[in-house]
This record gives sequence, structure tokens and C-alpha cells, in this order.
Amino acid sequence: MTPVSRVLVVSDDAKWQSDVLAGLGAVAVRLENPYGLTFMGASRLKEAMDIIRRDGDIQAVLVDKQLQEKGLNQAAVELANQISHFRPELSLYVLLMDDDERVLVENLASHAVDGYFYRDETDYNGWFRILTAELAEKSATPFYDKLKQYVRMAKDSWHTPGHAGGDSLKGSPWVGDFYDFVGENMLRADLSVSVPMLDSLLHPTGVIAESQKLAAKAFGARKTYFATNGTSTSNKVIFQTLLAPGDKLLLDRNCHKSVHHGVILSGALPVYLDSSINKQYGIFGPVPKSTIFAAIEANPDARVLILTSCTYDGLRYDLVPIIEAAHEKGIKVIVDEAWYGFARFHPAFRPTALESGADYVTQSTHKILSAFSQASMIHVNDPGFDEHLFRENFNMHTSTSPQYNLIASLDVARKQAVTEGYRLLDRTLKLAEELRDKINSTGAFRVLELEDLLPEEMREDDIRLDPTKLTVDISQSGFTTDELQHELFERYNIQVEKSTFSTITLLLTMGTTRSKVSRLYDALLRLAKEKRTPRAVGRMPEIPRFSRLACLPRDAFYEAGERLPLLDDDGRPNAALNGRVCCDQIVPYPPGIPVLVPGQVIDDSILSYLARLQKTQKTIEMHGLAEDGGEMYVRVLKDRELSHLPDRLLFG
Repeated sequence: MTPVSRVLVVSDDAKWQSDVLAGLGAVAVRLENPYGLTFMGASRLKEAMDIIRRDGDIQAVLVDKQLQEKGLNQAAVELANQISHFRPELSLYVLLMDDDERVLVENLASHAVDGYFYRDETDYNGWFRILTAELAEKSATPFYDKLKQYVRMAKDSWHTPGHAGGDSLKGSPWVGDFYDFVGENMLRADLSVSVPMLDSLLHPTGVIAESQKLAAKAFGARKTYFATNGTSTSNKVIFQTLLAPGDKLLLDRNCHKSVHHGVILSGALPVYLDSSINKQYGIFGPVPKSTIFAAIEANPDARVLILTSCTYDGLRYDLVPIIEAAHEKGIKVIVDEAWYGFARFHPAFRPTALESGADYVTQSTHKILSAFSQASMIHVNDPGFDEHLFRENFNMHTSTSPQYNLIASLDVARKQAVTEGYRLLDRTLKLAEELRDKINSTGAFRVLELEDLLPEEMREDDIRLDPTKLTVDISQSGFTTDELQHELFERYNIQVEKSTFSTITLLLTMGTTRSKVSRLYDALLRLAKEKRTPRAVGRMPEIPRFSRLACLPRDAFYEAGERLPLLDDDGRPNAALNGRVCCDQIVPYPPGIPVLVPGQVIDDSILSYLARLQKTQKTIEMHGLAEDGGEMYVRVLKDRELSHLPDRLLFG
């Protein structure tokens, strides 16, 4: 299938524009045209932007430097900057009269312009070839192409992996069905580092390096690295690169548990920032701006600030002022963008964390773009980046036998994002709006808006909501979340993303279709028509505020400790735990926020919270508690272990 790639020629010189369109159109018919280049015109800035906004198949724009616009001295430069701001993935060329004009454009819009043509040198063949080459570079998938080439070479495998391209499975009466299910190409492409032409993820110099450069350009980073162990590992790699034992960091308590694991591995000293809480719906949001600014002022010696944007529920920080405040103190900023990696490719979602000035960004490309599970990216914009140290930490965590299909999927996901991401995301936004209206029309279910989700203390924080993440209030439906999820799954073949005690979360992506929207709406409408009596919805107990640390998390984690029961013989919170120092990270999921981290002092409020969860929230997973014979235990430091910790690691 040949793609359609439209090129917009913008000029108010009707005769010249007509000649250009005719000339390029004729060349497109005569020469090889693998990307389906077609050409169209616009004569005004607004008209051009309307077309770019409306048409997701626009891939390149040619702007006549002679373009005149009432009230603008440099209409072509203004248009170039608007295009770059609105759709930075588009290729942009300026048509010049002479070199003086080029100097002017370079001074005013060099970041936006990919190249130049001379207006009166009507070399349509040459222009067409350059545009074709530009699209070839943008749509290239160096690693994926090389992987396909190798598989087609049909080499005999005398190396790992042991299934030898699937030959150990093929034709087996016991496991041959796995070969059929997975597919021959997937198995033939499951290779090892014994194949030099496919490069090395641990020390890339060939096609993986080329693919990473293309990804860096696409996402607006200085450097980009592919990760095949998920964003969980990516966060740990960055922590160990930036933080030495005892270094201080400011940490959003709502961060993914991998971030808290990174604290243990790096030996860092965390200053935990309590997240905001929407008590009505049990949703944990960002850290209030006032809390972040106060922490930055109180801890100018911090090396790192890490935040999650957007959150699992779609809440986005106003990052620019936060990052500026951190940078004024010399604090590096890491943003976990696991749920927001598509944002670069549609203006409705921008600015991204990188565009806001973040030094490091991790993205779960598999969560919201078309990569395979575990495929992620690390983006770097830190001017003081130590690539050698980063590489050493990266190699410490990365398998020496990475899954090459994951790397190929990252290559393909980036290609799709730059070539059709805008069009697909625009469709997703429209479907999200349509689905929101349909759900609200059922009368039993309601999609929560930003004002519903925002905790009171964040009303003035300029928080935004990602509209592709729909949080649905089910409290008037008469269903519990467990019942609703069971009905959707068993009766209607629908699996949702997550739930709280009164909401379910729906995740829309570039893979969302109108048919899926229709089926979901039909299911919810049928369930609403059952007209169950609304039931009193229980609430999760409110998570306690952070108490204090008695030692570095790493030190507590690596001690043997002792295990004490969470509840006493009468089923009440075990008083013997009060004042003890926890050795593990204890995380109720959902919401996934640590109640205790290693090194934290346990107090009454924490004990009461954990005990109540155990009794009332049976579907909550409790990560970090030890189980023995149906009873839950907490691992805590022995007194002598705490007293023998090095003095330099004790504080507070």
C-alpha cells in the first residue's frame, strides 16, 4: 500500500505558485514516487495553518519567502515558526530570492527550517528528489530493515537462542501450536548478539545507533536510548547515573515504584513530596506547586527532582515554572512520561517535558505508541550529560541478550509517530470526545472532567488533563467496580485499564477505533438500562502523610531485619510496630503509592491505614508485606541494626 504524502506550497504569487504546482505534479507522475507525493497550494498564512491543522497527510511545506501578509514584516518567517510550534515533525523548506534572505531566515527561524530552494531556479526534478529523500530519512527504520534483511537471508543458526529460529518448535506434536501462534517471522527474528550486522544495544555503532538518532530528532532530544526492560529499568539507570550514595533528591511520592527502587539502588537521600489527593474518588494527583517550590527552596543542595507527568489518570503538571525554579538551584529534572510519550505529535498535548526544559525523560513507548510491551525510550537533554557513566549504568541493567523484536518495534513506533501520528492522534481526540458524550448520555455513568479530578489545593496550579484518559464515575450505576469489570469482560469482551472504588479508567490510543467506541457504549448503555439501585460506595481510607526517615532507604533495605505481624492477636494494629523502622517498600495497588519506604518510621496512622486496608479492601494488592500462613508481616530493622548504621548516613 503506497502512502499519501501531501506537500503544501504557500505563496501569494498566483502565477509562480501555479507553475510550481504544475511542475512538481508532472515530476511526481514521471519519476518514481514511493511515498505518494502530491502537491497543493495556499496563498495566506491562516489558510496554510488551517490546511495543516485539518490534513494529517501533510508531510512537508514549501514557503515562499516573498509571501506578504498584512501587518507582518516577515510573513514567511512567522509561518515557519507557527508550523514548527504546531507540528514540529513536518519538513519545512523556504523558497529564497538570494543569500541575503537566507541569512535573515537563519537568524529568525533556523530551528524551524530543514532546507532552502532558490525561487527562480525552477529545478522541479531536483526539488522532488530532495523532498523524496527527506521523506525517506523521516520514514527510515534502519534496525527493522536490517532485521528483515537478515531473516530473509535464511542463515542456519548455530548460535543462541536455543529454539534456533523456531526449528525446535516447528512440527512438534506437543508445542508446534506455539510456533503457529507466534509466527515464523517473529521466531526467525528472535536472534542474539552473535549477529554483528544487527549492532549491539549495549554498545551501538550501526543500525541501532542510527535508529536512536532518528528517535532523538523525532522526540526533540539531544540523545535517545532504546530500552528493552521497560521504563522501570530506565528510571533506575538515570538514578544511578545522576546520584551517588547520600546525594539528595526531591521525589514525588506518587512516582512509579521503580523510582523508589532506584532510590534504594543509588543509595540516595530522598525528600518525599506528598501527592495531592482527591478524597471523593480516591485519585492521587500531582504534587502541589507550592509544595514543590517550598522543597526546592528548602533543599538547594538537592541533585535531582523527579516528577510524573502525566499521571496514570491523565493529570499534567505545568512544568515550565517548576523546571525553571529547579534549574536556578542547579537541580536536574527527570520527568517520568511513561503515559505521555505521544504528546510531541499533536499540539493538543504539548508542551512535552523535553519542550518544557526537562533534563531527562523516560517514556513507555509500549503503553501509548505502537511498540511491543517492555519497549521504552530514554531521552536526554542535559547539557552536562556524562555519556560514559550513563552507558556503564545502562549496561549494568540491560540484558546482554536483548529481544531484537522489541528494538524493531521502537523503530517502527517512531516512524509511525512522525509520519501519521498527528492524523491518528487527531482521530483519537475526536473519538475521546464522542465517547465522553456517549457515556454521559447513559445516565448511570459519567466521565469526570478536570474540575472533578483536581484536588482543592491544586485549583490554581494550571494542571491540564489528557483527554485520551477517561475516568468514569460508576457510583450511580448500582455496580461495584469489581462487578462492572466482570460484566464488561464476560458479557461484552471488554477489558478496561484500571479502577478505584468508584471509577474505571479507559485508555484511548492511536489504536482506538470507532467500532471499539461503539461496542463499549453499547455495553454501558445495556448495563445502565438494568437500572440498578445506586449503592453507597465505600471509600478507601486516606493514605497517611509521610512520617520521616530514620536512615537511608538503601541501608534499611539491605539489613536482615525481623518480621513482625501487622495485626495483633485481637486483629488490631500491632502496637509493637509503632516507632519501628521499615525495611521494605509497602505499596497498596491501586493506587500504587508507597505507604512505607525502606528507612521510614512507622507511626499509628500508617498502622491504622494498613490494618483497615487488610480488612475492607480485599481486592487491593499489598506489595511488600510478607505472608506466612495467611498472616501479613512487616520487615523492620532490629534496634542494634539501626544503631550500627554509619553515622554519616543518619539524619533527621
